[in-house]
Amino acid sequence: MKRKKRERARKRLGALFCALVYLFLFLPISVIVVNSTNATTSKPYLSWKGFTLDWYVELFDNSALLESFGNTMVIALVSTLLATVIGTLGAVGMYRYKFKGKNLLDGLLYIPVVIPEIVLGISLLTIFALVDIPRGMLTLILAHVTFCVPYVIFNVRARLAGYDSSIEEASLDLGANRVRTFFEITLPVLAPGIAGGALLAFTLSIDDVIISYFVNGQTKTFPLKVMESIKSGVAPDVNALSTLILLGTIVLVVLTQSDLLKVKRKVKKRKKEEIL
Repeated sequence: MKRKKRERARKRLGALFCALVYLFLFLPISVIVVNSTNATTSKPYLSWKGFTLDWYVELFDNSALLESFGNTMVIALVSTLLATVIGTLGAVGMYRYKFKGKNLLDGLLYIPVVIPEIVLGISLLTIFALVDIPRGMLTLILAHVTFCVPYVIFNVRARLAGYDSSIEEASLDLGANRVRTFFEITLPVLAPGIAGGALLAFTLSIDDVIISYFVNGQTKTFPLKVMESIKSGVAPDVNALSTLILLGTIVLVVLTQSDLLKVKRKVKKRKKEEIL
């Protein structure tokens, strides 16, 4: 009896702990969603005045906010593409070849990851000033590529850790050249690592505030626009746009997870058929 009571108490405590963790994670998000439907017009937009969807309509009249979101998406897509290409080629090159200073170069990859963002932002600002590059969209893309590349390299290199290079040798023995072998053999094997690195780079680029603050010039991104509005209270139309981004993210996650479940089901069916 005592053991059963202890097990029940442990289960209840475990369920309570999980509930508190999820509450801590999702309560701020729920506040944003609720405030996006708040009818209040008085700053700091926190007092509840009733339910309305007018802020979703007014959102499309806020050209500055929409422009900042468009800048964010352009910067994130371009920097993710460049970081993915550079990071993938860098990871493959460092995996295949041995050269002097390889360990040093490997260690230097961690610097953009571990140093404070404010230090990296000041460093990039100094470099852009020295080479006389005007701050704007170009400097934002270059800065985002700088801190995104290491994450892509780490993800692709983790995939390469269990890579069997004999399949490349078999492809070369069968007459394929190195370019065809890379695109038809190596690249499909590395695809999960590349996709993971690209998604991480895209997320980091969209979310960045500190580094973007130093190198943006007159170009405003969505996080910087939100940071500006904090002084007078985050406007409900900002919450509305944030809610739409959240909904888009949820839809994307659901679609990707459903595809993964379909693949797993197909694999299970094939295994059952092979056993039978």
